[in-house]
Amino acid sequence: MTDSAGLDALWEDFHHVVNMTSQELDAWLRTRDAGERTEPLPDQAGPPLGQQVLAVLRKRRTDLTDEDVRVMAKVVEMVSGQTDLANEPEPARTSRRHALMSIGHDPLKP
Repeated sequence: MTDSAGLDALWEDFHHVVNMTSQELDAWLRTRDAGERTEPLPDQAGPPLGQQVLAVLRKRRTDLTDEDVRVMAKVVEMVSGQTDLANEPEPARTSRRHALMSIGHDPLKP
């Protein structure tokens, strides 16, 4: 695991880019995967990375595992690379928004 200062910075960065609450993300993942014919179990809805983000959101910083730290770093990198946080929102790009929401970042949320 990273040192304490590095983990603190990553925790802050993660919670800055992941602007959806665990309840909002959980509801989004369930809605996104709901289909007319099939629907996964609630705890299996959404992509694996979305489920991992949800698990991290439900943890305290002291309970993080090395895998949680890797997930946090990946999400920070992905969201930072795909967004311009200073110039959001871009409501016209719905598919981009939905992809970002699946990992906890809603570009239309202040």
